[in-house]
Amino acid sequence: MPATTLLTAALVFLAVALGTVSLALLLEWAQERFRARNVVQKLRDFSEKSFGVEAQSLLRQQAGISWLERMAGVVPSLRGITGLLHRAGSTWSVQSFLLVSSGLAVGLGLAGALFTRSVFLGILLVPPGALIPYLFLRHRAMRRQDRLEEQLPDAIDLLGRAMRAGHPLSAGFNMVADEAPEPVATEFRQTFEEQRFGLPFDDSLLALAERMNSTDARILVTAITIHRQVGGNLAEILDNIAFMVRERFKLRRQLRVITAQGRLSGYVLAALPIVLGLALWVLNPEYMMPLFREDTGKYLLVGAAVFQVVGYLWIRRILDIEL
Repeated sequence: MPATTLLTAALVFLAVALGTVSLALLLEWAQERFRARNVVQKLRDFSEKSFGVEAQSLLRQQAGISWLERMAGVVPSLRGITGLLHRAGSTWSVQSFLLVSSGLAVGLGLAGALFTRSVFLGILLVPPGALIPYLFLRHRAMRRQDRLEEQLPDAIDLLGRAMRAGHPLSAGFNMVADEAPEPVATEFRQTFEEQRFGLPFDDSLLALAERMNSTDARILVTAITIHRQVGGNLAEILDNIAFMVRERFKLRRQLRVITAQGRLSGYVLAALPIVLGLALWVLNPEYMMPLFREDTGKYLLVGAAVFQVVGYLWIRRILDIEL
């Protein structure tokens, strides 16, 4: 009976999760089709040079904005989701993110309620389910951020060589976009395209620093902005910045070596209860069955899972040293 209940709860969660992801993909496809039709319609309106038609097109565009986008623009915590999606390199929209979060929250809540036969515990599992997409995106954003910081010194060197060769600064950004690896090439390409299409170069540089969300990128943008105002040898300044970034990266790697024992302890402490529980299940199943048969045992399992996650995140937070 407990095994059947656990299987049913797992199947319910899997069905809700897959259904939610399918709906999110369908929403992304529908939005892409809507954006394509909207661009075509705007081009037609522009070619006709009719202000009345253009105004109607603008009204249709504003009407097509969903209530989720309007809510994301009002609520401060939701406004940060757009930046998180960009830093993670995701093409999903805010609507899809909220849809997946809601679906996983409902799925985990239903699975927990079926497994524990307690509505209260099912409600308690709703927030962790909603946090799963956020934690996944944050993990992807951190990995992409690490790649950006690792590739930034080479991009700065390439920019300095372009300056020494006599190219303008904007052409140097274009060279980095063409020759540097991803994802740093994408960031420099967006900056180059923004200033090419009319955005002031200082504003595009500030947008670059905001997108990359890195101290090194802010230092680079500050140096370029000051140089544009007072002049100087920008190529030498870029060389010094690249050297400084590499030294910071070396120091960060040394810190990772020093904190390796603490991180390993966190992994062991997180895996130990799971491995020990599986070993006891294999050696003596009857000894573990009260955890699945009795309501108190189910409460203890859910509480243990929650505290395990909290403890692991706490250890990661302690070992996360900012430079």
